[in-house]
Amino acid sequence: MKSGGKGSRVPGAKGSSGRTPEARRRVIGVVTVARSDYGIYVPLLREIEESPRLQLRLIVAGMHFAPEFGLTVRQIEADGFEIADRVEMLVSSDTPEGIAKSIGLGVVGYAQAFGRCRPDLLVVMGDRFEMHAAALAALPFKIPVAHLHGGELTFGAIDDALRHSMTKLSHLHLVSTKEYARRVAQLGEEDWRITVAGALSLDNVRLTRLLDAGAFEKKFGVCIKPPVLLVTFHPVTLEYERTNWQVGELLSALDAAGMQVVFTLPNADTAGRAVKQLVADYVRTHPQAAMVDNLGTQGYFSMMAMAAAMVGNSSSGIVEAASFRLPVVNIGTRQEGRIRGANIIDTGYGRKEILAAIRKATGDAFRARLGDIKNPYGSGHAAERIVRVLAEMRINNRLLVKHFADHPRPAKGAGS
Repeated sequence: MKSGGKGSRVPGAKGSSGRTPEARRRVIGVVTVARSDYGIYVPLLREIEESPRLQLRLIVAGMHFAPEFGLTVRQIEADGFEIADRVEMLVSSDTPEGIAKSIGLGVVGYAQAFGRCRPDLLVVMGDRFEMHAAALAALPFKIPVAHLHGGELTFGAIDDALRHSMTKLSHLHLVSTKEYARRVAQLGEEDWRITVAGALSLDNVRLTRLLDAGAFEKKFGVCIKPPVLLVTFHPVTLEYERTNWQVGELLSALDAAGMQVVFTLPNADTAGRAVKQLVADYVRTHPQAAMVDNLGTQGYFSMMAMAAAMVGNSSSGIVEAASFRLPVVNIGTRQEGRIRGANIIDTGYGRKEILAAIRKATGDAFRARLGDIKNPYGSGHAAERIVRVLAEMRINNRLLVKHFADHPRPAKGAGS
């Protein structure tokens, strides 16, 4: 896939070469809505700040302002990033109506932010409804959007529809694998708009200094006694009516496994509060279990390095865990459709299935097979590739005016 091309200029374009005049750097708006995407973004944010051609404009929204999700805006401030705009959009409800209302509030909030300062390019990531609202609000402003992690599939969540919708709202596609690039092209996107950058989170894996068990306990108050399971279970938003049963089966399997468990919190999805409450109740009655509001990137990766296995349905089990040679018990349909490494054991929701998968994942035979595993999402140099595209892509009519790239029709045959 190519990442550039010629085209006519539009008012306000920076020049036919795409190079920003020395007097004005290209303003890159980056939207972060949760601890999950912020941790992934950090190498890119640093790379943008260090670029002589780019200026970072960080827009913070969504779960970052919610105390129940760790009030992670404080982490952004502690890391030294200047927050250009704040968009508070979450209503205090995780019902379908509450989620829909939050999307509407997000569109209004982002519109106000873009009205105050319109970036030259807007960067969004993944498939969260809070992120989708930003891409939608950018449309009438004619702000070109660069989308990270398009082309992926998650059959069990509304995220799938949001992600593909964001692809159609975006002008540049910075995907994690060649297969996802092919899928974005299949959605009608022109080849020159698509760049295979790799998964940005693997830059963090390469750059993060990990904590040992002693330092981890000092920072988070959790004493690690191997073997330990790292558990994250998000609501399956297309099956939210079954959330209580699904979590109950998981907790029963963990109880039977008899290992120490460290839980991280679910996202602000439909039924997310139910998951959190069930986990909190379990932790109160199980001394070997702990729940941490916000591990941050360093703490989370350190936990991955120390864990015997990861259990749940988090995308981090699919994308990052292979870099730690960490076995993953992937439960249910939330991540169904994503490319996965040899460290993944897929299982259903039943407690017996989950328990059997945990025992397999933590067994010596399975772990021994992971010694030379390669992560299908890259080697950890995505930020530099992304920044190169953000700095060099020409902002002109060719970029802004999208054309649907039709694929050749299959030959007619019986039944056509």
